[in-house]
Amino acid sequence: MKKLIAIVMIVFAFSANTYAQDKMMSKDVKTVSLEQTPGEFTQKGLTLSEGTYVFEISNHQAGTDVGFVLVPQGKDASKPENHIKAAYVTQVVKEGKIETSNEVKLTKGTYTYFCPLNKTPQYTLTVK
Repeated sequence: MKKLIAIVMIVFAFSANTYAQDKMMSKDVKTVSLEQTPGEFTQKGLTLSEGTYVFEISNHQAGTDVGFVLVPQGKDASKPENHIKAAYVTQVVKEGKIETSNEVKLTKGTYTYFCPLNKTPQYTLTVK
């Protein structure tokens, strides 16, 4: 009986600790919502503070599936090895839909974002 109580207490403590960590992590993650229309993002540039972000990309009648690419400035954006892979949406964004990226930790600097599917220009994201 004492072993059963000890096991239940350990499981409870582990579960409570995991739940608290999940709540802390999700509280520190900010969402950046970006909208795409035919050939462009409606947000032409961004300034953010350092931190962890999820990018939420919406397809507002772009006429094609859309995505999201984020690259540190100075890197060749045409080369996928330079892309911040966690910033990719987890699946292409269909017409009228919204999809999100994984969590991305951004540090001070300048980045470029664009959509190769929607053939948008490259925009600047500055992290201060």
